[in-house]
Amino acid sequence: MSFSFKITDIRRLEKAFGVEAKLRDNNYRFEIASADPVRRLAVEIYPSIPIGKEKGMLVSVYTLNTHLQLQFCSGYVVSDMLGEVTFIAEHNGKLSGLIVEKEGGCSLYANVDRDLLSGDFTQLGPEVMLSGISLSLTDGILTSKAEVRTRKPRTKNKKKVRSR
Repeated sequence: MSFSFKITDIRRLEKAFGVEAKLRDNNYRFEIASADPVRRLAVEIYPSIPIGKEKGMLVSVYTLNTHLQLQFCSGYVVSDMLGEVTFIAEHNGKLSGLIVEKEGGCSLYANVDRDLLSGDFTQLGPEVMLSGISLSLTDGILTSKAEVRTRKPRTKNKKKVRSR
C-alpha cells in the first residue's frame, strides 16, 4: 500500500486531537493531555523514514510508562464522534491498529485477522470482540485500497490476429 502522508493530514489530526503539531527534524509531535494528569501522551508521526530496507510511515505513542509503535502505517480514520484517531497497518491479511484518544487514552490491536472486521461480532468471544469492533471503522479505507491493489492493469485494445 502506498499511503502518502501530507500536511493536510497534519491539519486534520490537529483538529481531531485539539492540539497543534510541533514540527521536528523528521516528524510531527502531538502532545495530548486531559484534565487527569495520568491521561497524557505524545504521538510522533514520521511521514516517510527508512524502516529496514524500505521506507514507510511510522507512528509512535509515548505515555508515562509505555512506548507503542506502528510501522508501515497505511492510513488512518478520524472519528469525531468517538474523539479518536485510528492508525492502521496491514500485512498479509492481518491488521494492526493504534487508536489514540483526544483525552489521552491509547489502545493497540495487533495481528488481527481482517475477516473479523466484517463478520458477525456476536459470534466472537468477548476477548476478541473489541478488536473487531474497534478496527471496523477502518474497513472503508481498507476495502478501497484492496480494490485498487487487485484491479487488473489497463491494456490498450489490440486486435487479435488469427493465423490460418
